[in-house]
Amino acid sequence: VKEVASLSLVGSACDVVSAAYASTKESQPCLRSVCDAAEEGVQSVTEATASCVQPVLATLEPHVTAASEYAAKGLDKLGEKLALLPKPVEQILSDTKELLSSRVAEVKEAVSS
Repeated sequence: VKEVASLSLVGSACDVVSAAYASTKESQPCLRSVCDAAEEGVQSVTEATASCVQPVLATLEPHVTAASEYAAKGLDKLGEKLALLPKPVEQILSDTKELLSSRVAEVKEAVSS
């Protein structure tokens, strides 16, 4: 989870979603109360679950470690194959807009000629 969260694409996507969520809460008073209630509920469930799950996690720790190592290797291979993963969302959007603009310009030129 830490490795996935450290990817620029994931981190910037989370930042975008977080900013949109905060903006929506600020601009929509009706949604703010619903979001606040949902956040409190999630926090309560998380705290209750953590105490119950801790003994199970201690028992499964060797298996979790092995799965984590396997997932990290898979993530590394995926990162090698997908050049988008280390890029932030803003850069991907910018690159996509540039590519589309150039393709549209090429099509316009081909149509006009």
